[in-house]
Amino acid sequence: MSSHREAPEISKDPVADNTDVYAFVSPDKPDTVTLIANFIPFQNPYGGPNFYEFGDDVLYQIHISNGGDGKADISYQFRFHAEIRNKKTFLYNTGPITSIKDTTWNRPQYYSVTRVEHGRARILARDLAAPPVNVGPRSTPNYAKLAGQAIHTFGTNRKVFAGQRADGFFADLGSIFDLGTLRPFQAAHLIPSAAAMGVNGLQGSNVHTIALQVPITDLTRDGRKPTDVMDAQSVIGVYATASRQQSKIFDDLLGISLWHGPHKQVSRLGNPLFNEVIVPMAEKDKWNSRPPSEDKKYAQYVTKPELAGLLPVLYPGAFPNLAAYKKPRADLAAILLTGIPKGVVPGFQNYTGPVQADMLRLNVAVPPAKTPNPLGLVAGDAAGFPNGRRVFDDVVTVEIRAVAGLTIPLVDPAYKPDGAASAVKDGTSNTNADYLKVFPYLGTPGGGYQSKPGIPAAS
Repeated sequence: MSSHREAPEISKDPVADNTDVYAFVSPDKPDTVTLIANFIPFQNPYGGPNFYEFGDDVLYQIHISNGGDGKADISYQFRFHAEIRNKKTFLYNTGPITSIKDTTWNRPQYYSVTRVEHGRARILARDLAAPPVNVGPRSTPNYAKLAGQAIHTFGTNRKVFAGQRADGFFADLGSIFDLGTLRPFQAAHLIPSAAAMGVNGLQGSNVHTIALQVPITDLTRDGRKPTDVMDAQSVIGVYATASRQQSKIFDDLLGISLWHGPHKQVSRLGNPLFNEVIVPMAEKDKWNSRPPSEDKKYAQYVTKPELAGLLPVLYPGAFPNLAAYKKPRADLAAILLTGIPKGVVPGFQNYTGPVQADMLRLNVAVPPAKTPNPLGLVAGDAAGFPNGRRVFDDVVTVEIRAVAGLTIPLVDPAYKPDGAASAVKDGTSNTNADYLKVFPYLGTPGGGYQSKPGIPAAS
């Protein structure tokens, strides 16, 4: 769910499917920003012998908008290519892999990093090695150390990693898509049952992560490190995309399909859950192909979200004030489409201007929190979502509560939120490997040997 299988067409093309985007001032290196884009959802750890990898035929990009128009001013491009060392075996590895340079790894993958700024491209690094997947203790002993070898430094104070990680997103997918059920509150549901703890539907799932850590000065409009939170140039917009070439032709001689022509965007992601639960199904694929700068046409689904109308119906009597509220949801428009302007939250803003665009908005002048709260800004932690997004932020709870009316008083002080709005949640937490305190921050992926069908391993 943040953006796992969020649209009909991209759900058929997982290698190009964005799942989550994160952007935050690095807690251990506060002069840098960490940007993370995840792809390939719901990876089964024991999915061999053709284990998961990035698409050699996909152009992956992380975009920065710092000009106030919702358009990409800076893009980091990632292109991959895999090799087969021994063409006479079906095996992914022919022995233990203790180094990313080991020849026992039969299908290594390499990538390049290119920075594009205002149409000018510059290759930053070539032939960087991605790590293998976590096959198991015999094939990939000491996986954490092995993955650490795939953290590459380039330039000064810049790092990149591309490879498998534990999915850091958590949500009760099995429950929430069953007619909007929230297990902790299902006793109040239209079709009631006893309250229960939430179940993380991403338990045991891995993803493929592209993580980039660069100086703040690489991303701001004027190339400086802002210190004033209220300075308009302290805010950047972040989103990620995947693109494929325009046409696909099957080659009889090679026995494979080849792509031709210019690249066309097939997936994108900024704010979590935007396409998932706001954009109507009939428009999801088109949304995935459009740039954020054209999101004005989707604003109607933000200012009058379908879920806000469903909550009072699904939970009779729990949301009477929300049911009676008929004004356009200016609070959600600010959070998701423009950023929060000055004067709404004391001492804070992440406003990028009037252009409505779905992007994560990060005020880089806000320092990392000394005591982080996973509920972010609504809990008084201005370093968290929707000011960017950290890997541990509980975005499902934040967005459900916002849709339920908790944030309406920010723009309409006369409105009194329903009591349920500040308590509603899906009741989950991360049940995969612990987050790391250092780059790339997402935890060690679940291993194939360690996992069992129906009982995925947490690490």
